[in-house]
Amino acid sequence: MTVPKRYSRNIKALSEEESASLAGKRVCVVGCGGLGGYCLEQLARIGVGTLVAVDGDVFEESNLNRQILATEVNLGQPKVQAAVERIAIVNSLVKVEPHHEMLGEANAAALIHGCDCVIDALDNRASRFWLAHACQQEGIPLVYGAIGGWFGQVCTVFPGDVSFVDIYGSHDGEGIQRSEGNLPFTAAVTASFQVAECVKVLLGKADVLRNRLLMIETLYGSCEEMELA
Repeated sequence: MTVPKRYSRNIKALSEEESASLAGKRVCVVGCGGLGGYCLEQLARIGVGTLVAVDGDVFEESNLNRQILATEVNLGQPKVQAAVERIAIVNSLVKVEPHHEMLGEANAAALIHGCDCVIDALDNRASRFWLAHACQQEGIPLVYGAIGGWFGQVCTVFPGDVSFVDIYGSHDGEGIQRSEGNLPFTAAVTASFQVAECVKVLLGKADVLRNRLLMIETLYGSCEEMELA
């Protein structure tokens, strides 16, 4: 099997067959801000063939500290439009399907339909719960991530798991990023763990963070796990 040169550094960490199989995969990234921008970038670079980008927001100046898709020249531009433009110059082999709309109860299932994995890069509990519910309905694994200040957390939720409810309890309230702030390196490292989880799901690897919450503490340079029900 001949692997395109652009993916040659994937080999040994991934087999040639695994690397090639990613081209046929479809991943939805919901939220194209701090976490989502890094997720889209890394998924494109590793060679996931189709990326569905969902976000109804536009860039504003406060996004510049951490959102890799945000620049001083695209303020006011829809985030999904920036995602299309960025991926086009990173990896022209990757197709991006942009959806400039906020995910909610009415559209969640339709937006993720047909995907092999979904990445939750949202910033509010209500949308997270609708996304988690839609993933359960559609039978699609969900990779959850959130950041707040120096802290990040990641877990992978398969259909039938209840670990997402174990984390949040209810859909009320704000996410930790609203109360603790956002730092660029916290977004980058947390998104990297999300992409690693997503790739493991796509390739059927066993050691995913299922029923385990990975807690990343960048201030002290530590990672811990918490078992979930």
